[in-house]
Amino acid sequence: MVKNVFIIGAKGIPANYGGFESFVEQLTARKESKNIHYYVACRRDLSENKADTFEYNDATCFNVDVPDVGPAKAILYDVNAFKWTMNYIKKNNIQNAIVYVLACRMGPFIKHFKKQLQQYNGTLFVNPDGHEWLRAKWSMPVRKYWKYSERLMVKHADLLICDSQNIEKYIQNDYKQYSPKTTYIAYGSDIIKSSLTDTDQVVTDWYTKHAVKLNNYYLIVGRFVPENNYETMIREFMNSATDKDLVIISNVEKNKFYADLQNKTNFESDPRIKFVGTVYDAELLKYIRENAFAYLHGHEVGGTNPSLLEALSSTRLNLLLDVGFNKEVGQDGALYWHKNDLAKVIDYSEKLALNEVESFNQVSSERINNAFSWHKIVTDYEKTFTMEK
Repeated sequence: MVKNVFIIGAKGIPANYGGFESFVEQLTARKESKNIHYYVACRRDLSENKADTFEYNDATCFNVDVPDVGPAKAILYDVNAFKWTMNYIKKNNIQNAIVYVLACRMGPFIKHFKKQLQQYNGTLFVNPDGHEWLRAKWSMPVRKYWKYSERLMVKHADLLICDSQNIEKYIQNDYKQYSPKTTYIAYGSDIIKSSLTDTDQVVTDWYTKHAVKLNNYYLIVGRFVPENNYETMIREFMNSATDKDLVIISNVEKNKFYADLQNKTNFESDPRIKFVGTVYDAELLKYIRENAFAYLHGHEVGGTNPSLLEALSSTRLNLLLDVGFNKEVGQDGALYWHKNDLAKVIDYSEKLALNEVESFNQVSSERINNAFSWHKIVTDYEKTFTMEK
C-alpha cells in the first residue's frame, strides 16, 4: 500500500532557495521506500517548470498560483497549496494521506482543512520550524500573528516533527494544554569535500577579487538580519587582536539595518571586514568554508540551522553563540561565546595548536556524520511516514 505524502510550505524543487527547499530536495532525491509517493507544492512564479504538474525526483510537483499581496503572500501560498491538495485527494478518493505543512503560517485556516482531511482519514503533520515570532525583522502585529498561528497549528496537528530538541521542549512546555504529539527529526548535512582545488579558475578568481588568503579569514554565512547578531560579531571581531579577515557571505542590502550597523560599529573603517555578497556556486561555497580559519555563528532564533550543519561538516574550527539551539548541535565539537566575550574567544582560538584545531575538526565531523547525515534523516522520515496510525 503506497502512502501519499503531500508537502506544503517549501517554495518548491529543484531547490534554489533555503532550508526547507533543500530538505525537500534531499527527501525526494534520496527516497528509498517504494511505499511512499511525494507530492510537492511549488510556487509557479519561482518554478523552473511552469506546467500545472511535473515529475521531479520521482515526486509529483504541483505549481500553485499566488497573487502578490505583500507580506501575506506566504500565507496565501500555503492556503492555495492546501486547497489544491484537498481537491486532488477528493477527485482521486485518496485515503490515509499525510499532509505535511512546513512552518506555522496558516494557523487561522488549519481547522477548516483538517476537517476536510479527516473525511478521507488523512493526517496532518506540521514542522513548527523555529521561533519565527521572535524575529526582530517582524513588527509587533506580525509577531502576534505568528504566535497565534503557531498555537492553532500545534492544536490541530496530529504530529509535530521538530528539527530541534529545544523546539520540541518548547512545544511541549508552551502548549501542554493540547497534549501535542511530537517527534524529533533533525535537518541534514553531508561530509563530502568540495571537488574544487586551489588551482581552479573559479577559486583563484574569487580569492583574488576579494583579496582573501586561504586559511587566513573568519567566515560568516547567513541571512543579514539582526537576530543573527551581526552587530555583536563585527564589534567583537574589531576588538580582537587578529590580523585575519572577517569574510561575510550574505545577501546584504544597504538598508536601514546596514546603516545602523555602520553607525554603531564603524566597520567600514576596518579593512579586515569584508562583505563579499552571495556565493551561489555550491562547490565554491563549500571550498570557502573548508579553507576558512574558523566559522562564526551568531544565530539566536530558530531550530537546527543548515548553515551551522554545513560549517560543522566543512570548517575546521567553529565559534558558536552559546544558546541551546547551537549547543545541542555542536556539543563538544566547537568553541562557544557570549555576547560580551567573542573577542577573547577569537584571540584564544588563534593560540590553539594545530592538533587541537584538528581535534575540534574530527569531533564536529563525527557529530554531523552520526546525527545529521541525510541518509539518517531521510530514513527517520520514511519510518515516520509509513508507521501505522
